[in-house]
Amino acid sequence: MQSGMMLAIVGTFLFALKSILIKLAYADGANATELLSLRMLLSAPFYIAVLLLMRGRAMRLGSMSADPPVSTSQVASAWMLGFLGYYLASYLDMCGLQLISAQLERLTLFTYPTLIAVMAALFLKERLTLRIVLSLLLCYVGIWIMYCQELELTGGSQVGLGVLFVLGSAVSYSAYIVLAKQHIARMGSREFTCWAMLGSAFFVMMHFAISENPSRLLDQPRLWIYGLLLAFICTVIPSFLINEAVARIGATRTSIVGSVGPVMTMLLAVLVLGEPSSGAHFFGMLLVVFGVALVGK
Repeated sequence: MQSGMMLAIVGTFLFALKSILIKLAYADGANATELLSLRMLLSAPFYIAVLLLMRGRAMRLGSMSADPPVSTSQVASAWMLGFLGYYLASYLDMCGLQLISAQLERLTLFTYPTLIAVMAALFLKERLTLRIVLSLLLCYVGIWIMYCQELELTGGSQVGLGVLFVLGSAVSYSAYIVLAKQHIARMGSREFTCWAMLGSAFFVMMHFAISENPSRLLDQPRLWIYGLLLAFICTVIPSFLINEAVARIGATRTSIVGSVGPVMTMLLAVLVLGEPSSGAHFFGMLLVVFGVALVGK
């Protein structure tokens, strides 16, 4: 239990750095599709290497102790879940970050545990309790407070659209978490993670090939540094940590442990990015964190 919780905490912190790095890259002239493409292009070799190492180790151990090869249907399922959890969710999140602060983005994205509880009630026939309803209310009141405060501090005309993008990302990621548990149990967290991430990389590169000019990446060498940091520090390492935590302590506990994420992102956004903040920001954050904690109980 303790090891699973530590994996969830470290993975959540590394994911929290993502918003800060993306904002810095936007300031250098990047867009969402370019950043996501670099992130997945540079992370894909790591997942291929892990798959090869796992297969090689299984062969050395012999047929009696080797892991059974995954089926085509299992790989296809992992790719589809990768589409939800690491392509669609990431792309919507990055689009939202172009329009709102890292603080509001992270807090909005953090509501995914409450969405998981609602999805479990709708599709897995789990009971929708009064505690979950209260949790939802607290979370979205907190986001509303931060939304209004951001409108006042920045005067941004597209804050609402940015919040909708990030909420869409939270819904997509929640669906991934709910559906991934059974596949992780069958395939193992490391193998499932590799196939899901490779599937998402395929969809991202297809998107990039259709919508962007590849020569732009050659003209912006600084973006490759951001891409490498996003790929390794904010994607490869935390994806393994989070999926392993889900396997050890379950999706609900993993999501609740992640309550440290918005706090770290908010502090980094103020210190590193110089984003404006206020008491209302922290009050809204506390409401959301408390609301998510209710789901955990």
